[in-house]
Amino acid sequence: MLTSISAIVFCVLTGIVILFQGCLAAGLPWGNASMGGKYPGKYPPKMRFVAVINMLLLTFMGALVLSEANLMFPALKSVAAIGIWVIVAFFVMGTIMNTITPSKIERIWAPVALIQLISSFIVAFY
Repeated sequence: MLTSISAIVFCVLTGIVILFQGCLAAGLPWGNASMGGKYPGKYPPKMRFVAVINMLLLTFMGALVLSEANLMFPALKSVAAIGIWVIVAFFVMGTIMNTITPSKIERIWAPVALIQLISSFIVAFY
């Protein structure tokens, strides 16, 4: 039960981040809230492409978490067994980076990343 709830929490938060990345890719002027605020306003075309790649990676991470929690995607189970620990490590770094970012607005993502870290760790550990 805890694993399932954690996987769902992870995926809901990841969905929010995917939507944010989609907004960046679409040209919304939210660059201050990403990448340390290096690209204020609208992302340049190169970074819009990066945002799309981020969306795809986050979607794959969500699929791996759901697989490891035995909720969906059983075919990914062998990849998920190792991938979940990569996801945990990714969100350790993400939590740190979103906490120390020079962009004050970007720090709103630190609690999101922390909850993603905790929820992915619960799925990995249990």
